[in-house]
Amino acid sequence: MVTPDYTNINLDKLVTHHIGNKLLEEGITLSEQATDIERSSGDYLLKYFLTPFKPEEFFSFSHAVSLSMNEVYTIAQRIFLDISSFIADSQQIARLLYEYSTHPKIKQGELNIALFSEAILGDEVVDAIGIFKSENDAAFIKMEESPLNFFIRHDFGFELKGIDKGCIIFNTGADTGYRILIVDNTNRSAEAVYWKDDFLQVSPVSDEYYQTNQFMGITKNFVVKKLSEDFDVSKADKIDLLNRSVEYFKEHGNFDKTQFENEVFQQDNIINSFRNFNDSWISENGMELLENFEISPQAVKKQARAFKSVLKLDKNFHIYIHGEKDLIERGTEADGRKFYKIYYTTES
Repeated sequence: MVTPDYTNINLDKLVTHHIGNKLLEEGITLSEQATDIERSSGDYLLKYFLTPFKPEEFFSFSHAVSLSMNEVYTIAQRIFLDISSFIADSQQIARLLYEYSTHPKIKQGELNIALFSEAILGDEVVDAIGIFKSENDAAFIKMEESPLNFFIRHDFGFELKGIDKGCIIFNTGADTGYRILIVDNTNRSAEAVYWKDDFLQVSPVSDEYYQTNQFMGITKNFVVKKLSEDFDVSKADKIDLLNRSVEYFKEHGNFDKTQFENEVFQQDNIINSFRNFNDSWISENGMELLENFEISPQAVKKQARAFKSVLKLDKNFHIYIHGEKDLIERGTEADGRKFYKIYYTTES
């Protein structure tokens, strides 16, 4: 997996604008000059901009009709080709974001447009454009010393732990929409889709992370939601299948769909049911998934958290199942009470 290296990165240009909520008629304030940065603040600013980005899932610009109709993509192209109009181009990005800021819950904030150089992506040294929006400021205390005592006051600013929304556009793969990393710390909210889907209009890059993440997600949905519709399976059976699927991805460096199906599902009727579900899911969601690909450990680690191995019995018991399904028996007493019988060798 390609991982960005910011060791030698330089912040060459920065322009800051204020973006309000268009629906609430808060307006925008556009800077006419580059932002002044105090020399001693440079390293902190780089940390603030770059630290939140996790180099796991890459995106690229897209458009339903033509890539050239994606407005942020065309502006980025222009900046990479000629930086002489950087301030004007940054203003255009700000205006565009304002046009999409129409949900009543979208917060106003500062929009920083940055131009970086000396970023390393794989074996390339590239320029990069950063678009960062800071929405949630926090109070902080300042303690200032005087000859006789200390003076304490407060101020407001943005915490170094991370920006609220951001993207870094690396100048590589221009013909296919560049390579982009995204941060959206409010992406659980309904209004947050405007950043990724409306403003940036990006799609995941179909690399090993994407392939692994999507296939594991399809497998989980099949086992949890579809399997019991076609077969009489217990919750313990489902957990066993989820455990086997995770183990396959953890133990193999490369994915082979036929091998995966035989090792995890084993029975022909379940394999056929999974194939039908997989084909329908891919078709309905417009995906292009491969039958052979390199497995991404980062995607496995992320997805494995969602593969639950807990068998919950009423409100009294939680049984954690990590394997050896044959050591669990399920049954019903004559009086109708259900039970699980568990065999074990040692107790700890």
